[in-house]
Amino acid sequence: MSEDKIGWHGTTILGVRKNGRVVVAGDGQVSLGQTVIKPNARKVRRLGDGSVIGGFAGATADAFTLFERLERKLEQHNGALMRAAVELAKDWRTDKFLRNLEAMMIVADRDVTLILTGNGDVLEPASGVAAIGSGGNFALSAATAIFEYEEDSETIARKAMKIAADVCVYTNENLTVETIETL
Repeated sequence: MSEDKIGWHGTTILGVRKNGRVVVAGDGQVSLGQTVIKPNARKVRRLGDGSVIGGFAGATADAFTLFERLERKLEQHNGALMRAAVELAKDWRTDKFLRNLEAMMIVADRDVTLILTGNGDVLEPASGVAAIGSGGNFALSAATAIFEYEEDSETIARKAMKIAADVCVYTNENLTVETIETL
């Protein structure tokens, strides 16, 4: 199989909002085909003045381009995440260059958690849980099952990411976790 048919895999990003805290956690694995290329990638970071956290799934260079664009939108809209995300989604959907970017993002601030996609989607999960990436469905299922029984959002995220890493071959336990107090 040629390299262009193999494809990059290896991201699980999870957002959990509960009891006055929002957490975004991401694993560190990057794989090419069946090979782990990097076990400690940092896919979660603080944006702007640090009041927004985000994690990405997809092509790394594309995700960093989107992070930079989102930071500019946050500056333009005085840190209003929802407004900045909607404006980014409009650009992402209509701009010829951005339209070709292959990434998704989970972003969160004190007020809202959002999933951003290249289709122009700005999705706010109905529950306090959002997930994307190769192991996203595993992490989402685990966090949803734990959510009712565990009070701490970071504990929920860490336990769910551990379960995702146990099930998804493209996810590892090398986590980056960022937290914002929402109260």
